[in-house]
Amino acid sequence: MEEKLQRIKAIELQNRMVTAEEAASWIKDGMTLGLSGFTRAGDAKAIPYALVRRAETEQFKVDVLSGASLGSGVDKLLAEAGIVNKRAPFQAEPAMRKKINEGEMLFVDHHLSQTAEWIRAGVIGPIDFAVIEALSITEDGMIIPTTSVGNSSVFVEHAKNVIIEINLSQPQLFEGIHDIYEPGMQGQRSPIPLTKVDDRIGTIGIPVDPEKVRGIVFTAQEDSPSTILQPDAESKVMAEHLLDFLRKEVASGRLSNRLAPLQSGIGSVANAVLHGLIDSEFDNLEVYSEVLQDAVFDLIDAGKVKFASASSITLSEEKMKKVFGDFGTYRDKLILRPQEITNHPGLIRRLGLISINTALEFDIYGNVNSTHVSGTKMMNGIGGSGDFARNARLSIFVTKSTAKGGSISSVVPFVSHVDHTEHDVDIVVTEQGYADLRGLAPRERVPLIIERCVHPTYREQMRSYYEEALLRGGQTPHVLEKAFSWHNHLAANGTMHLSE
Repeated sequence: MEEKLQRIKAIELQNRMVTAEEAASWIKDGMTLGLSGFTRAGDAKAIPYALVRRAETEQFKVDVLSGASLGSGVDKLLAEAGIVNKRAPFQAEPAMRKKINEGEMLFVDHHLSQTAEWIRAGVIGPIDFAVIEALSITEDGMIIPTTSVGNSSVFVEHAKNVIIEINLSQPQLFEGIHDIYEPGMQGQRSPIPLTKVDDRIGTIGIPVDPEKVRGIVFTAQEDSPSTILQPDAESKVMAEHLLDFLRKEVASGRLSNRLAPLQSGIGSVANAVLHGLIDSEFDNLEVYSEVLQDAVFDLIDAGKVKFASASSITLSEEKMKKVFGDFGTYRDKLILRPQEITNHPGLIRRLGLISINTALEFDIYGNVNSTHVSGTKMMNGIGGSGDFARNARLSIFVTKSTAKGGSISSVVPFVSHVDHTEHDVDIVVTEQGYADLRGLAPRERVPLIIERCVHPTYREQMRSYYEEALLRGGQTPHVLEKAFSWHNHLAANGTMHLSE
């Protein structure tokens, strides 16, 4: 009990300790929950688990908002229990994905920078309960987050009620690395005073009205490790192509060896490409991203990255043990911020980021599909890739040129779903090479993408499509009745090779 009381320094809140079951009983059918968590880090754990147990004997549904995907099996358990009516703004869990694609669960996929704005404006909500994982509560009533900030601060500010989950397993050295800034209502706010990656502009915790704190629950469960894979041969080749491009930017005088602040999207490919910087000549680097994955800490260890700002820390099991076991080595090089700050379009443009994100597929004109398999099946969501793609100094998308053993080409005549239009995409990279699309008209882009990015087994097929498209004319030539023929052939025959 003494350890628990030490984590609740605000005396007036020390009598709010309850069990997870009691706190979960306050949540009723039809309510909207704001759960902490961003990409498997800092997620609420005890209350979702208690809700799943309650669903064994009681039928109810809730809408669930978060920062991004939830770890600790939460999204999976919520989906399988059938208690989620609507989910936003991001998920990455197969069981939940299945429910969404079968129409059993509604999913609102939107840019991660927008959630907070929608909550302030009353577009979504009201939020009945914010459930926030914390390290502790300060004497002046601020919630100290754990491994992510995400949307926690805006949830706390606008929720009717707040439940705090104090996680005793999270490193207490995290206190002090957070920078919580509230920009205010649109049309009434001042410029956000952040001009450098390492600027501190807010508070170390989330202010909370003590009257809204309904209960405090204690947990001792670590975050789920990330699911990223170690760099493979193709990812390493992609990294080399990207490094070649960056070297040309340095040679042209547009960048120095310090490059510019880096953003890397979630996932194995983007992480692997960032990892390629370790053995490069680039140094004194900065990171301004949504998530800090393994590669960022490898770059810090290698003396390549001097400072990193993000909304969460999401690591593999081995890397988590190393970093969290020696967190004092890293804490003066890190800041965790709300996702509306890390993903803020104005700040991305102001800082001049180099943005590296993963595509499911892209087409011969540079349109990118990040979310939908064959145009209809949701994968994870757009996440923050659109926030960065539209506003970065350099908008880079990476993907392997083929998938499923070569039966799928990741470069297609026309993407089956458009998340990022050709206007927001500067560079596309596969293990075959890269295409710099800046300043190129549509008819200049196509030959470059075909020769440098398309897998050799699909190049002649793509050339044939484009030659026929040219006969139709137009600024952006297409054969509309054949634009999705590759996807149709895949559905019918299990391959995009039209000859099979």
